[in-house]
Amino acid sequence: MITFLYKENGRVHMEKTRDSVAGFGDKEIIGIDLESPTPEERKQVETQYNIKLLSWQKAEEIESSSRYFETDDTIIANSNYMKMENGRYDYMPVSFIIKNHILFSYHYDKVDSFKHVYDRVQAQSVSEMDGYDLFLLLLDVRIDYDADLLEAVGRSINQISKKIRIDRDLDEESILQITQLQEATMLLRENIMDKQRVMSAILKSERFHGKKEGRLRIMLKDTGSLLEHTAFSFERLEFLQDTLMGLIDIEQNKIIKMFSVVAVVFMPPTLIASMYGMNFRIMPELSWSFGYPFAIVLMLASSVLTLWYFHRKGWL
Repeated sequence: MITFLYKENGRVHMEKTRDSVAGFGDKEIIGIDLESPTPEERKQVETQYNIKLLSWQKAEEIESSSRYFETDDTIIANSNYMKMENGRYDYMPVSFIIKNHILFSYHYDKVDSFKHVYDRVQAQSVSEMDGYDLFLLLLDVRIDYDADLLEAVGRSINQISKKIRIDRDLDEESILQITQLQEATMLLRENIMDKQRVMSAILKSERFHGKKEGRLRIMLKDTGSLLEHTAFSFERLEFLQDTLMGLIDIEQNKIIKMFSVVAVVFMPPTLIASMYGMNFRIMPELSWSFGYPFAIVLMLASSVLTLWYFHRKGWL
């Protein structure tokens, strides 16, 4: 699928196609997005606009030199987009090329960034917008999306905190939820740092100047704030994990304490029963008609006295 963003009558328009791209040659195009392109679609775009799309192996490289670089007439940038599927967070690589003031992006997973950009600029006059502005707007949209994901993580942390503090629900599921949120926070942090690295490289470029440079600096401050928020979220998760493990230890100690008390309470009756089980020839209680009830009462009394002593000492 190929999505075109083009200007007409001072407004941005969006159109998707799986047919020939030749029909868009007379439009003032500012962006072309390729989502899971077929070899034919990829070849059409490369031929029509005289560009060379990077291989996915190259796009997925994480070295600093591979995230952003420029040639005489082209800017190439690679970034990661966060996504959430089935309650789990992951990210996918997206590659960008800016040439002749047109932004080209391509990826193999569904990304609605162009749709979000299109919705955002509908109420604006965009007579001067080009591929460079579109690239910055895409980064800004993704920063907002990462902020929304961080807020979702924060809400999940609050729910687990309430579950532990109020419901006192201490189970394996809570530990797994905390672990999953820690992984999500780390992925978010890596994703935000990836954008920060790309924007820092853009800031050094002579092609982003004036208002674009000021906008970049604001976006860098936003990513810095998000990184601080990820650190705060991770600290909260560590605190919750320590609290949960401490409460579990307390519950286990209570159980062990109860078993210990039961064992000690039954020690005197066991001693008495063992004594009367000895095979002595002379034992007065053997010939006494109340010998057996006396032994039973003695064992019960020893247990009661042990419990009373523990309670008096404050051990129970």
